[in-house]
Amino acid sequence: MNILFNCILKFCTSKKPFQFQFFFQNKNIMDSMLLLSPAIIILFVYFLTYCVHNIAVPRMDWMIYITWKRATRCQKNLIVLVLCLTVISIFVYSSQISKLEKEEAEGLDFVRKKKDKKKWTNTKEIPDQQIAGNENRLPQLGDEQKQAIKDLENKIRLDIRKKPPVLKHGPPFRGDQHKGPSDENVMVAVDLDIAPDPPQNNKVGSKEKNVDHNIRANDLLVDAVHGRVVSEEAAPVQASMSERQEFVRGMMRHAWSGYKKYAWGHDHLHPITHKFDNWFGLGLTILDALDTLYIMDLKEEYQEAREFVANKLTFDKDIDVNLFECTIRVLGSMLSMYHLTNDKLYLDKAVDIGDRLLPALTKSPSPVPYSDVNLRTGNAHAPKWGPDSSVSEVTTIQLEFRDLSFITGDSKYKDAVDRVSKHVHDLAGKKDGLIPMWINARTGNFRPSATLTVGARADSYYEYLIKLWVQTGGTESVYLDDYLEAVRGIEKHLIGLSIPNHFTYVGELLNGVNPSAKMDHLVCFLGGSLALGSRLLEKKLPEVSKHHMDLGTAITKTCHEMYASTPTGLSPEITYFNLNEAVKEDVIVKPLDRHNLLRPETIESYFYFWRLTNSSMYRDWGWNAAQAFEKYCKVEGGYTSIKNVMDLRNTKPMDKMESFFLGETLKYLYLLFSDDHKLLPLDKWVFNTEAHPLPIRSSSRI
Repeated sequence: MNILFNCILKFCTSKKPFQFQFFFQNKNIMDSMLLLSPAIIILFVYFLTYCVHNIAVPRMDWMIYITWKRATRCQKNLIVLVLCLTVISIFVYSSQISKLEKEEAEGLDFVRKKKDKKKWTNTKEIPDQQIAGNENRLPQLGDEQKQAIKDLENKIRLDIRKKPPVLKHGPPFRGDQHKGPSDENVMVAVDLDIAPDPPQNNKVGSKEKNVDHNIRANDLLVDAVHGRVVSEEAAPVQASMSERQEFVRGMMRHAWSGYKKYAWGHDHLHPITHKFDNWFGLGLTILDALDTLYIMDLKEEYQEAREFVANKLTFDKDIDVNLFECTIRVLGSMLSMYHLTNDKLYLDKAVDIGDRLLPALTKSPSPVPYSDVNLRTGNAHAPKWGPDSSVSEVTTIQLEFRDLSFITGDSKYKDAVDRVSKHVHDLAGKKDGLIPMWINARTGNFRPSATLTVGARADSYYEYLIKLWVQTGGTESVYLDDYLEAVRGIEKHLIGLSIPNHFTYVGELLNGVNPSAKMDHLVCFLGGSLALGSRLLEKKLPEVSKHHMDLGTAITKTCHEMYASTPTGLSPEITYFNLNEAVKEDVIVKPLDRHNLLRPETIESYFYFWRLTNSSMYRDWGWNAAQAFEKYCKVEGGYTSIKNVMDLRNTKPMDKMESFFLGETLKYLYLLFSDDHKLLPLDKWVFNTEAHPLPIRSSSRI
């Protein structure tokens, strides 16, 4: 009702009342329609009931007339208002959908028009007439002058080979909107202090899209003397790994400085309007970023964050927090920092927040914890919007609470979360290891006919199965058994191949029955998890290990295509995969799914595959993603999520920098570009779902 009231208010006060975009600020436009539906239905039922019980006339028209006459002024106004809003919403919905479909068609057409253009990467591919035309514009020179020019050319090329360009400068800031570069010819600067446009790999399916406004910096070099394209052999070499790491550190500094300047102590920064929001009011961005700052050796920024924790952070607040989110972000951060620094400050904070979250588990009538808990009173309850919790919420708290028991010697934390794991393990309603996405804390049961997915609401359940086995040195086989069964269920029910290029996607079973070729970006953690599990199973189950590695490789390749298939080089939040032989493109991005929230899951899988295979391909893919974030998400105040990855000219920035961008995305990018495999080695550390590293134990004993 609050949303409906705000819409009415904005409609009445808008200077342009016929621009109704305010109805559609949510992810799904249909939400606005659904907001009106209950009011219309209730009003209709009330109207019929009133007529039947109070008016005895033979004709419906007289019934309506008499009812209208008897209605009070307030009732008449309400009826008129609801009818008007219904008509307006239908009109705006249809027009908005038409507009979005038109934009999508234009975006696809824009990419297709570039498809047949030939990429000129050396002088042999350039028409002789063009070369001659360029040379004819030069003044006639003597032999000595020509030789001097050639010497200069050779010197430039030699310098470029020796010293790759350091990308010191990001793209120009655009606080109001992000517009892509024009379609004019791109010239790559020879001056090494000028950053060329970020390298992009624009593909739809497996076919390369030659988008001329986004020419890769390493593909072309414009000869400053002759003004013509020379061979790719003379192009600047790629930035070295240390330079890529330094580039990511620069991204972290920029994000941190914007947060510090405009949102210090608050949960999230709005980098365009220079405002902030508070979800829990705990300074989530600071807490999520702590170990990233420490790992990147950003000493000054780290000290600022530590001082906040020491002097400003308090959990004694009368606020309701989500058990899952507070565990993975806050408790996970404090535990990680304690292990990295051995600083007792973080241990004390971890025990404090752990004790305040524990009532969500202990006060539930079933082994399934409540989703929300008050930090001061300990009052725990189901979410306000419904009776059920998502399965990921109740099964992605185990790593953190178990670690808290390991370092304190108090088994109460581990016992509480192990009780949840055992209950879910024994619970009926699973399908070949796949779990419904909703579960009820009061009854302890799954919601019947809920969707089966590895995406939102269920994703990290599967992630933690293998990581719980890893956490205690492979001593708790129940988690490995559940993990192996779940992977078999994923292959049996959710894995599909797109048409025409056979990309391996992980879909969903709607209502537990109907297959859908829908894949969330959140699913992209799965490739990395399969790779991690594969390496650990090499000796125990060699055939399963190889199969899991192949499957993880295919899924990660698909996640890369989700990035490479868009003009911006950034993945949408949700992707559909084509199963129609008449359609030529594998990847389908619907108008309502085009947003990018700066998520880390694909980068996370790149990191695991780099560590486990040493293939530089994953680093190159990560570099392309980092450059795309820099180009299309960077603003003066930090980095912003965007609403439209399919439109270079207007990405529609959403004005929010999630804490996980600092805690996960930038951390995984930094580790991806590190040559030092001893930096948080995978045989010593296991990362929680918020990328906070926790040590691997030799057993489950406390």
